[in-house]
Amino acid sequence: MKVQHLPALIVAFTAAVIAMAAPANAQTNVLIMNEERIVAESQVGQHIATRMQAIRAEMDGELQALLTPIQEESDRLNAETASLTPEAIQARPDLMQRIQALNAQAQQAEALRQRLAQELQATQRQAMRPVLEALQAVLQEVVAERGAQILIDRSAVVYADPAIDVSDSVIERLNQRLPTTAVNRVRLPQGEQQPAE
Repeated sequence: MKVQHLPALIVAFTAAVIAMAAPANAQTNVLIMNEERIVAESQVGQHIATRMQAIRAEMDGELQALLTPIQEESDRLNAETASLTPEAIQARPDLMQRIQALNAQAQQAEALRQRLAQELQATQRQAMRPVLEALQAVLQEVVAERGAQILIDRSAVVYADPAIDVSDSVIERLNQRLPTTAVNRVRLPQGEQQPAE
């Protein structure tokens, strides 16, 4: 089996073992960070989370405004057709027209739901861009100050000494550098879908 086929975790573990086995003058300094925690606990991350909840609630309201009349009409149609056979329903042009209109509205609601989901993702990505840029600069500073050669996210490590975890320091610096950022809803034109990333 070639090394390139081994899982990334085994490769990282092997690299760490090799680094530890190297002579003392060639010792590698490794730091750990928890990016998920940094984003969740930083002021800017909490600000983004709060704004995203408000934007999600706004979107849910828009979708619900379209779904409520659809559900009401569906309930009325079900009540009116409960005692009718499929043939009897098809023999009534008024019912068939209402059923077709209801199906068209349901398709519109599904298209809106998909567009709103894409808008939410695009809004999140847009809001996170300045955070990730600021975080990159902070991480570079911390790595340089600590003389580290490797910085690994906590999610890729089974165990690490808490002394090499720089997450608290990174959160503190990120709070100073970028306590807040703009979180504006991205609106996609109807019918436009964003390419998958």
